[in-house]
Amino acid sequence: MFVSYKWLQEYVDLAGVTAEELADKITKSGIEVEGVETLNEGIKGVIIGHVVEKEQHPNADKLNKCLVDLGGETPVQIICGAPNVDKGQKVAVATIGAVLPGNFKIKKAKLRGEESNGMICSLKELGIDPKVVAKDFSEGIFVFPSDVQVGADAISYLQRDDCILELGLTPNRADCLSMIGVAYEVAAILGREVKLPNPEVSPSNEKAEDYIQVTVDAKEDNPLYVAKVIKNVKIGPSPLWMQGRLMAAGIRPHNNVVDITNYILLEYGQPLHAFDYDRLGSKEILVRRANEGEKLTTLDDAERTLTGDHLVITNGKEPVALAGVMGGANSEVQSDTTTVLLESAYFNGATIRKASKDHGLRSEASARYEKGIDPNRTRIAALRAVELMALYAGGEVLEGSVEADTLSVEPAVVTITLEKINRVLGTTITVSEVEDIFSRLQFDVRVDNETFTVTVPTRRGDITIEEDLIEEVARLFGYDNLPTTLPIGSSTPGHLTEYQKKRRVVRRFLEGAGLYQAVSYSLTSREKSTQYALAKCEPIRLAMPMSEDKSFLRLSILPQLLEVVKHNNARQNENMAVFETGVVFLEKGKDVLPEEQEHLAGAITGLWHSHLWQGEKKAVDFYVAKGILEGLFTRLGLQDQVEYRAQTIEDMHPGRTAEVILAGNSIGFVGQIHPNVQKDLDLKDTYVFELSLKSILDAEVEPLQYQAIPRFPSITRDIALVVDQEMTAGKLQSVIVEAGGALLKEVHIFDLYEGERMEPGKKSIAFTLKYFDPEKTLTDEEVTKAHEQVLAAVKDKAGAVLRG
Repeated sequence: MFVSYKWLQEYVDLAGVTAEELADKITKSGIEVEGVETLNEGIKGVIIGHVVEKEQHPNADKLNKCLVDLGGETPVQIICGAPNVDKGQKVAVATIGAVLPGNFKIKKAKLRGEESNGMICSLKELGIDPKVVAKDFSEGIFVFPSDVQVGADAISYLQRDDCILELGLTPNRADCLSMIGVAYEVAAILGREVKLPNPEVSPSNEKAEDYIQVTVDAKEDNPLYVAKVIKNVKIGPSPLWMQGRLMAAGIRPHNNVVDITNYILLEYGQPLHAFDYDRLGSKEILVRRANEGEKLTTLDDAERTLTGDHLVITNGKEPVALAGVMGGANSEVQSDTTTVLLESAYFNGATIRKASKDHGLRSEASARYEKGIDPNRTRIAALRAVELMALYAGGEVLEGSVEADTLSVEPAVVTITLEKINRVLGTTITVSEVEDIFSRLQFDVRVDNETFTVTVPTRRGDITIEEDLIEEVARLFGYDNLPTTLPIGSSTPGHLTEYQKKRRVVRRFLEGAGLYQAVSYSLTSREKSTQYALAKCEPIRLAMPMSEDKSFLRLSILPQLLEVVKHNNARQNENMAVFETGVVFLEKGKDVLPEEQEHLAGAITGLWHSHLWQGEKKAVDFYVAKGILEGLFTRLGLQDQVEYRAQTIEDMHPGRTAEVILAGNSIGFVGQIHPNVQKDLDLKDTYVFELSLKSILDAEVEPLQYQAIPRFPSITRDIALVVDQEMTAGKLQSVIVEAGGALLKEVHIFDLYEGERMEPGKKSIAFTLKYFDPEKTLTDEEVTKAHEQVLAAVKDKAGAVLRG
């Protein structure tokens, strides 16, 4: 809500309180003021001038030579390029020495050989957003009404000598979506009176009921509808002061009738709508739910298809407005309008919200209906509007109103004791102080033996229970005045569980390994919900999904990570390494909440490292992804419990994928995604892993043991074993470790050979074996004995022979 400081002064005496001080007081009372904007900041020297003569510039087709009276002794010559400048106009002129927004200083100049002594300004050049400038002046200079005084301050006439307070309102404070609502709030803060408009109208001899009949079928959606008729209106510009206030509030001026309805919207918070009575097509207003498939072209020239959830204003046959949201183009007030039918109504907020959301139309009116308006302002707002139409549009107001009224609204009555107020707030406020606070808020209050019975006005629909009254007392007493106390009682300091500590270790290790942490949606499409899932079960569909692409709960994290890689690759970030720890959702039966299991997933593509100066590049491959996992398992102390087995997994490369086994149980996989998937996602070779993080972090780990640095030398032996093509290096290594006994401390693979000298169906795998005894120096006989046990075991259990 944008609040004009000058406008607010019409309702509350703000003497002695600057805009900045007022903003601070409002913020401290519970409504945040997000900013204070001085509209004329940095502007000086702009006055009203009268264009006495205009002629074509002798040396430029698009420039005009104007003689402008600035209220001085003689007119001055100003060169102007605006297409709409003309003789007889009164315009805003930045004189020599003037300063415009952006610290733009006006100097005497020559344009194509002709002297220019100032600048005729458009509203944009005076710092006004073009989106709120009337369409007549959106291109070119602004033309003032003829009755303005030459030489006067143009900024003052445009209502720009003002400060605007931007209120950040929470949904419960809909009462402050109007200038009068803010006036009540400010008056309570400052302890001053509220001065409200007192509209008066001299009606004609004709009666409104002779011109219109109102029927409401949807009484729950529209319990109160008030219609007034104004004849003989003359459509034209609204008063300059009104246009200035509308523009300051972010609303574009249109004409006097429409501007008055918008002005009342801002003043009372009551949306109004003006129909062209002669274009209405009947003498009847019927408010009903729309028929399925019914059409309405709204004021933005868009054709809307309506449903039975939408409330419409009709002429008895066809819709003429989408109630509470936007009027129809078929009954729009236009330049030839002479009779206006004015609508002021109380609509159900939920119904208006539904229509606003369905049609993507969020208007100032719909926003107020959604949050709640004061039903007791519906009639007074209409009266104020017709008063202004009579005054500024020359209208003749017909006697009375035509109403459909089934509204029953009683003010809330809440009772609270002084003891509870002080107990909750920790204060010692007296009865008289509390009574004064309620009186400043203009709540009717009765006091009986320290018990307050408060009748809350309908404008404050947010106050219904005792706690609401306590909040009102607290904020007007002053949050800064509430005593500070420390909590009493025993407490247990918080700490991380072992699971949480290990999860942090996982994240820090992967970040240290060069992977970035990603956070992706838990919602996905039907197709992607089961892709790469570790557990095979039916995916869970949301009851009310945002879209089809976000309609299922995921069973795997990898599809979302691959989308992250795709997004970055499309933006020339080709070397990517990301991981995520997050939950997947397993179905446990109908009407039962799903089981949430935490997974760890990663995706790597591009170059793993690049040292161009040394001419080194290493692309990501299977062993990079596997090596990251091995380092992680080592960091967690699980390296001896993990093994890898070749596996075929859907959408994974058939020859570059391994199942990860922890303590005999499968916990996930690592490998390259299938080339077809890479092609569909427009990715290069991408390697991924996904593991059950819960299985990893819940695994039992042997207590950490330290060993002394060996004092005795070790002995290494290299062996190259010829085995069948199907034999895996992992299985062969397991046989070696098991047979090597206590003396064999390390086993590493250092070569794989499948060349032309190898017989068909065979391959050679070479290992380095390290033997040592921490207690003594090994002899050749001891090493040979242990080594022969290894050779015998690989021959018997794996069919391996030493390569000659």
